[in-house]
Amino acid sequence: MLVIDGSQGEGGGQIFRSSLTLSMCLQKPVRIKNIRAGRSRPGLLRQHLACLRASQATCSAEVSGDELGSTEVVFKPGEVKSGEYRFAIGSAGSTSLVFQTILLPLLLADGVSEVCLEGGTHNHHAPSFDFIEKSFLPLMEKMGYRAEAELERFGFYPAGGGQWRARIQPVRELEALELTDRGAILKNEAVATSSQIPGHIAERELRQIRKKCHWPEENLHQREVNSAGPGNIVSLRVASEHTTEVIEVVGEKRLSSERVAGRAVKALNRYLEADVPVGEHLADQILLPMVLGKGGIFRTQEPTLHLMTNIEVIRQLTGAQVKVQKESDHAWTISV
Repeated sequence: MLVIDGSQGEGGGQIFRSSLTLSMCLQKPVRIKNIRAGRSRPGLLRQHLACLRASQATCSAEVSGDELGSTEVVFKPGEVKSGEYRFAIGSAGSTSLVFQTILLPLLLADGVSEVCLEGGTHNHHAPSFDFIEKSFLPLMEKMGYRAEAELERFGFYPAGGGQWRARIQPVRELEALELTDRGAILKNEAVATSSQIPGHIAERELRQIRKKCHWPEENLHQREVNSAGPGNIVSLRVASEHTTEVIEVVGEKRLSSERVAGRAVKALNRYLEADVPVGEHLADQILLPMVLGKGGIFRTQEPTLHLMTNIEVIRQLTGAQVKVQKESDHAWTISV
């Protein structure tokens, strides 16, 4: 049985999720120890437990350690079964992270799957539904993976209550990813989404974005939505010839509208300055599809500790060669 140390690198939940995904896809049992040892509250939180139970459901796995706060889990996968699944986190935890944990196993299964997810849809430190729909899934399609997503209800922290569905098609033919050039930028767009908060908050966010980016008024959108609780998120989208980058910052009670927008613009400028097609968070998320597919190469920003930790876990579980090469102070090349 392969043993993965959850305290390595950044010591977060991604080590746990990547291990589950690869265990299911490779049909290899794993023991994951020291889970989230690098966090202030180590062990499984509710959303990590949701990932584990979703993984167990899709492959009838034998599991031990499946309880809140557990720092060690043994996961023995069975055959992954396509079908209809419904996963409720029971909190505002990220539905996107649950989705990404089980997506590749279901893509590599032998039939169509329908998945319904309930919980948080636009979270801190996790890809939002918009990121999944606009950035992640289109890039997956370039590699031959096909899935469609539809949002039904927004869910913000701490109320949660969001819901969305995904239809996952079995893989037919995969292709290597070659994404070294962003190409011409076709459109820039800003979306300030809010629920149950004063309208001036999103207005000020968009005003700050226009001031800093000089984008035309028609590219700035204020979106009022219904949700179980209040929430706000700023989303900057750069659609280019070969990819779409989505940069997001979630609003906080003690953070002004101008600072929320400013953080998003700062991240946008770092991405544009690097002149690469793949942003720092997307880079992290497309590695597993490349390793389980036909490999490839892409250019991205300076690798985060999150990304480097994921690479090490992938090496430990698959033996895959993932090469990271620095081109300049801002641009790096990653090949699988």
